[in-house]
Amino acid sequence: MRLAIFDDNRLGAVIDDRVVDVTDALPWPHEPDPLLAGWWRALCRDFARLAPALRAAAQAGPARPLDSVRLAAPVLGPTKIIAAASNYREHVEEMHTVQERTLGHVESWMMDFDVFLKAPSSIVGPRAGIVLPRDVLAEGSEIHHESELVVVIGTGGKDIEAEDALSHVLGYTIGLDITVRSAADRSRRKSYDTFSPLGPWLTTADEAGDPADFDIRLTCNGEPRQTVNTSALITPVPEIVAYASRMMTLNPGDVIFTGAPPGVGPIEPGDVLHTSISGLGAMTIPVRAESAAAPRGSTDGAGRSPVPTENR
Repeated sequence: MRLAIFDDNRLGAVIDDRVVDVTDALPWPHEPDPLLAGWWRALCRDFARLAPALRAAAQAGPARPLDSVRLAAPVLGPTKIIAAASNYREHVEEMHTVQERTLGHVESWMMDFDVFLKAPSSIVGPRAGIVLPRDVLAEGSEIHHESELVVVIGTGGKDIEAEDALSHVLGYTIGLDITVRSAADRSRRKSYDTFSPLGPWLTTADEAGDPADFDIRLTCNGEPRQTVNTSALITPVPEIVAYASRMMTLNPGDVIFTGAPPGVGPIEPGDVLHTSISGLGAMTIPVRAESAAAPRGSTDGAGRSPVPTENR
């Protein structure tokens, strides 16, 4: 299935270019507040049991055109975002040049595969924009795009064996890991609001196929930048899941970025990114500068961030 979260955090099944609301097929009341939306994590955990009812609802319900709904990120309230670093050889090679230019030297330890954490608050949906922080723009640091295959965990677990890892995966989506190139810690440089666009929907593992055979493509203003097949991953998806689970329990709904392909490059206000993964869809993301009228940390008077909640 292709599962979307749309409008008031409703659950939809995507069929061709239309979406069917299947929220009422879930065995619990709908909670639209993303901070209380444990129903999504329960869905990730129990999808195998719930799938027949969801498929029946998708066939029976009225369909709406996709362009008539507001798509949100196809995850809600993950306990963590895990990201893989240095997982394509050509990207490792290009990072030597990138770091010489942006840092003045090469951090050799960063050239080895590992995982790190990103803030879940950096997630936005496929129709939101990337907002470049004004302090980063003022200091002149480069901000780069990294288009990646993203894994969403299903049943979760600890010390998962690589041979069993894919049975713990609910499905896959497209992600952009937006990155400030500076001397700061990875988690800090990659956790600004809007720095983890996800979408346009989640394709469940049974429909998506082999995660070692996806074509990833990204263009910036129509110019090709990233083109790779996931067969080139140094550490493939099952091993990423197993490796991460040895350090931390993977919970249902957790998100794993699998690593940046080669071809990363700077983005600037006014740019438009288009990213696609074969079989998973595509999304077009505009880039803009942070407004001086909305200082970071301010709220709208009700304790909410200026970033719209539907884009989180």
